[in-house]
Amino acid sequence: MEKEPISEDNQVKSMAIANIKFKKGFWYDRIELIRKTVIPGQWKALNDQIPEAEASHAIENFRIAAGEIKADFYGRVFQDSDVAKWLEAVSYSLAAQADPELEKLADQVIDLIVRAQQADGYLNTYFTIAEPDQRWKNVRDLHELYCAGHLIEAAVAYYQATGKQKLLDAVCKLADHIDTVFGKEAGKKPGYPGHQEIELALVKLYHLTKNKRYLALSQYFIDQRGSQPHFFTSEAEERQEESKKHYNDLFDYSYSQSHLPVREQTVAVGHAVRAMYMYCAMTDLAVETGEQDLIKACQRLWNNVTKRQMYITGGIGAQDHGEAFTFDYDLPNDTAYTETCAAIGLVFWAQRMLLLEAKAEYADLMEKALYNGVLSGISLDGQSYFYVNPLEVWPASCEQRYDLSHVESTRQEWFGCACCPPNIARLIASLGQYVYSFSRQAVFVHLYTACQASFELGGQTVKLTQQTNYPWEEEVIITVSTEKTVEFTLALRLPGWCKNPDLELNGEKVTLDQLTEQGYAQLTREWEKGDQVVLRLPMPVERIRANPEVRKNSGKVALQRGPLVYCLEEVDNGSNIFALVLPRNNQLQAGYDPNLLGGIVQLEGEAVKIDRSLWNGELYQANADQYQVTPLKAIPYYAWNNREAGEMLVWITEN
Repeated sequence: MEKEPISEDNQVKSMAIANIKFKKGFWYDRIELIRKTVIPGQWKALNDQIPEAEASHAIENFRIAAGEIKADFYGRVFQDSDVAKWLEAVSYSLAAQADPELEKLADQVIDLIVRAQQADGYLNTYFTIAEPDQRWKNVRDLHELYCAGHLIEAAVAYYQATGKQKLLDAVCKLADHIDTVFGKEAGKKPGYPGHQEIELALVKLYHLTKNKRYLALSQYFIDQRGSQPHFFTSEAEERQEESKKHYNDLFDYSYSQSHLPVREQTVAVGHAVRAMYMYCAMTDLAVETGEQDLIKACQRLWNNVTKRQMYITGGIGAQDHGEAFTFDYDLPNDTAYTETCAAIGLVFWAQRMLLLEAKAEYADLMEKALYNGVLSGISLDGQSYFYVNPLEVWPASCEQRYDLSHVESTRQEWFGCACCPPNIARLIASLGQYVYSFSRQAVFVHLYTACQASFELGGQTVKLTQQTNYPWEEEVIITVSTEKTVEFTLALRLPGWCKNPDLELNGEKVTLDQLTEQGYAQLTREWEKGDQVVLRLPMPVERIRANPEVRKNSGKVALQRGPLVYCLEEVDNGSNIFALVLPRNNQLQAGYDPNLLGGIVQLEGEAVKIDRSLWNGELYQANADQYQVTPLKAIPYYAWNNREAGEMLVWITEN
């Protein structure tokens, strides 16, 4: 098997959160919302302090496991992961901005977690409280390794933010315990998790501690997955149950991507979030080892997900059953599942693919999922959430149709299965890691947002300042600050949606043809203090059409401007928006409204709508439809359902 590790000189790294400061603008506002509103609000939810929301009991479970109170475990078997993800979000927020009171609260939570840890390193409240004799006997269904992975991620993030080691020591003890349980050696279980997550967490733990046992354990879980005889079968037989009977339904092993060894997988199948986390770990290991078979598997799966099974919003996972992928081009709009966590997982994976290979298509998809499939999952005030993100909503059908029972027409304050809210919090709080990546000789700009960042290049500190009102405006100004002249490459992503980008360096136009490599304009020169790059990314309103194989969208268009996908809402366009038709030649105008939905660019124009008054209550008739001219307004998809409940539509009939 060919292996070619990436040399240290060429190794591309993501940005440390402490080295980037966001300035007033689109993402600054949302990061502040996480810090000021979302993190405190989720703390209340974890402590059952939101009267109308579903109970969590997640903090209480740790108190029970620590022996401080006597009660039964409450919630899902993976309830611990909500606390871990919340703590990870706190860590990223602290890395960006000191907050002594928040840090004090986090320390108290960490103290509680450590008190709940068992003497041998085991740490899981469900099994400690409810089934202490069943540890590691059903890793297919009961999320022990999944919860451990999230605790590991939280501990790494908290150490990086604060330098405090208490939780890190605890998760190292937990990982060491897991290493004694799983493996090929005699007396160990030849297994792997039903819900992937620990694999990527172990790579993070290895990067921090340099303990190669953690990297080897991650590699083991990935290599062992899908091998024969199938571990899940033998594990179920030991429990004396049907080998394919899962805790929540009947699924085959494709549900957990364990139907084949990972290097033989070519098509994304099964539970979409599990798939994303596994693909992240595969890519992490490919970056670490340079193994070509693993790299090719990651590339094949990426192409299948993004070119065959992804919604225009960056949402993935088309069906409710199994929260899963279905098959190529099956992308229904109203029954779409598109779990928020799955879009978040796609962002995680895209960033890792960028570390593997700096191609703009990865950053394009990272941006698409961030602005559309992720942000739709949280309200503008940060107090309610969508778990499911369909592209078409008729509230009456959501309320009365069984096949749409998974779709909510309004965001919820919390969920019994609350994986998405803290996942959104930790992603947005950590956004500084996604804007740039860099090596010793180059800085790659993946996302455009107002910020200042510092890098070590050529033995000295270089600062880059972005000035922009992106995604509303088209211009990005990047200014270089350095004490001495330093040579490096500044690689600027040219988004795939932008047909005619324009670039200037110190006031002189730059011809892009010969400078563009894999979607990045690469400027290599000796940079001096005050050098300035101006990038203009024209954002005309575009009508996007789906491949004819996507049958649900035949004859329809979606509206897009820059990275943002737009939708129609009933509040702007009246009821029965599904009867709207957008004439092919009608032009739509983009205009910024600072008072609408926190300040957005809206699209306005004329459409036509079927005249319902001519139907006289008939169910069917032979006469041709008559149309009335009607104004049309579209808003960014992420912002829908922030005013009132009603119909919503992304794909519009065109004529």
